[in-house]
Amino acid sequence: MRSFLVALQFLTRIQLVRQEQLTVEDFGRSTRCFPLVGVVLGFIYMLTVFVTAGFLPWENFNVTVWLLVTVILTGGLHYDGFMDTVDGLFSGRSRERMLEIMRDSRVGSFGALAAMCLLLFNWTAMRDIPILMSMTALFVMPIIGRMAMVLAIYAFPYARPEGMGKAFADMVDKKAVSIAGVTTALFVLPWGQSAALALLLGIGFGLLLAAYIARKLGGLTGDAYGAVELLTESFVLFVFLWAPHLPGGMEILWR
Repeated sequence: MRSFLVALQFLTRIQLVRQEQLTVEDFGRSTRCFPLVGVVLGFIYMLTVFVTAGFLPWENFNVTVWLLVTVILTGGLHYDGFMDTVDGLFSGRSRERMLEIMRDSRVGSFGALAAMCLLLFNWTAMRDIPILMSMTALFVMPIIGRMAMVLAIYAFPYARPEGMGKAFADMVDKKAVSIAGVTTALFVLPWGQSAALALLLGIGFGLLLAAYIARKLGGLTGDAYGAVELLTESFVLFVFLWAPHLPGGMEILWR
């Protein structure tokens, strides 16, 4: 329970109890609960879709509300990591300089433009996914994204000798990955074959992205973890958008 509350407090703006004296080990052990935090967020996202679609007649406005909820509940935490990662990776500098740029709290033009493009992509995907499937997509999206983040933390070295993300990299182990994986499977697979496809492709996408970033930086950072999580969420939305149009596979995938 403590690990879950630490993860919830770190990854979201939801604070059920006041926790002030947290240790590095507390943050590291919380990794196993990242997908469970995704379950909490997914339930709120799904409920938001249900309420707005049922009571508000403005489809574009509703989608904007859904997107804003995903940002507000997380405090834009992963967007911050995503923007810093883009600023570093596309700076055209050396590995050491990339890491320095990513540590800078100021947002560069690459990061700002990338964030705007990603928000536009997510809005468009949410708008075009059939309304009933939107609830499923928004429920599983944060779970799969956080599972991809756990695997990235486990599978790739940390790029810096120190940093906030190193606490996760040092503490995550096979047990943590197993717990996170079981949680993910329990909450994603019951939603059907479309969700299973999103899980399979989303995890694959997240690991490929993590491998690309690690090759450029010599490892991952806390910002890179956020970028992997956020882009995996967007990829899950794309899978739900694309799946109905698979040749001959629509009836199976959306059953």
